[in-house]
Amino acid sequence: MKIHQFEDQYLSHYSYAILSECESKVVLIDPARNPQPYYDFAAQNGAVIIAVIETHSHADFVSSHLEISQTTSSPIYASAHTGASYDHIPFDDGSSLSFGKIVLKPLNTPGHSEDSISIVLEHNGIAKAIFSGDTLFIGDCGRPDLRESDSDASSQREKLAAKMYDSLREKILTLDDAVVLYPAHGAGTLCGKALSDANSSTIGQQKLTNWSLQEMNKEDFIKRLTSDQPFIPVYFPFDVALNKKGAAHFKLGVEGVKRIDLTTEPQNRLEDNILIIDTRDERIFKEGHLPNSVNMMDGKKFETWLGSIIKPEETFYLTGDSWQVLERLIERTASIGYEPAIKSAFLVGPARQQSPLLDRIHFRQNQNEYTIIDVRNLSEAAEDKIFESSISIPLADIREKIGLVPLDKPIAVHCASGYRSAVGSSLIAALLNGQVQVFDIGDFVKEFQPQPGELK
Repeated sequence: MKIHQFEDQYLSHYSYAILSECESKVVLIDPARNPQPYYDFAAQNGAVIIAVIETHSHADFVSSHLEISQTTSSPIYASAHTGASYDHIPFDDGSSLSFGKIVLKPLNTPGHSEDSISIVLEHNGIAKAIFSGDTLFIGDCGRPDLRESDSDASSQREKLAAKMYDSLREKILTLDDAVVLYPAHGAGTLCGKALSDANSSTIGQQKLTNWSLQEMNKEDFIKRLTSDQPFIPVYFPFDVALNKKGAAHFKLGVEGVKRIDLTTEPQNRLEDNILIIDTRDERIFKEGHLPNSVNMMDGKKFETWLGSIIKPEETFYLTGDSWQVLERLIERTASIGYEPAIKSAFLVGPARQQSPLLDRIHFRQNQNEYTIIDVRNLSEAAEDKIFESSISIPLADIREKIGLVPLDKPIAVHCASGYRSAVGSSLIAALLNGQVQVFDIGDFVKEFQPQPGELK
């Protein structure tokens, strides 16, 4: 038997291939949008893929379960509570999937979502591992607030949190301490708030260190689980719906993105009311960019911020300074199902619109002459307010709250290190369309932050 973990470092996502070496058969769990790594794994091991299991309808990435099923003629296993429109085999308490000496048994573990299941792997009749999806993470458990957005959202969150309490105690805690824990996410995901950097653990270790498995009453658990959760990107509900029906084939989606050459096609062919996602380095962007551009650099959280600022029903342009980078970012865009929304992709030609550069000396001595916007998350801003006069508008909320930005002073935008402020300052500038100067404080913000051991 072999368990292989795949990692999408950008979305902090783990997926798995379970290989029965005696029968040369593979079962996949929670595959990412690009199916090729799973085909490669099977081929390298002289094996065939016989099944795909979804632990729930994912919110933060698009799964390739339907494509793999169609390509390999392997069935999809998912909870009957999923509400899936694709053909699948119900996989809930009491079910099992056997191949070689391996038996996979689902546990219904609602809490992150109603359809969440965890998969216990038995080898030679002994429980060896659990694939916990978004139920139990290393150091945390799944958040219960990603799917409910109506007027009854608060009540629904608490109901799911209560179910999470029961799932952890009635299902997970009954497992032997030696059982290895394989979650669907690691540190950096928005599906939890206190995840470890580790990519696996044991049930015994989690019993000792994971707050969600400690002894406490249900009311205290619910209060702790539902408080201080990270923001929810606008693309999450879209991905849940897309995963319930199954996404189009990855390669066809990527190849279907229109590529244009603005060196031969006039730039006035671009539509004025569509945002341009400019992925170049912020210094190059500031020297010259097209109107209506947002500087979303090729960084680790590109997908997250793209899916937080661009709404699922919108289209956008994607641009950069090399096709090599753009091709990779088109694939990353497809990982959240946004590739059909790319109006076209192109390389940036000569562009005259510049971003004003902050006079650091003047800013340091005259902060009161600027409207300072803090685009960090609310919890970050509350914990460590860097400028006393700053206005907190999280990056994901800027488009909805642009009307709250005063226009009587130049605007200076900051985050914690510079990436989000590059996005935020360029977005504010695009939305305000020259009504006021907008500056990016960038990494200069570090000079206003206390150093370790230094009192603010």
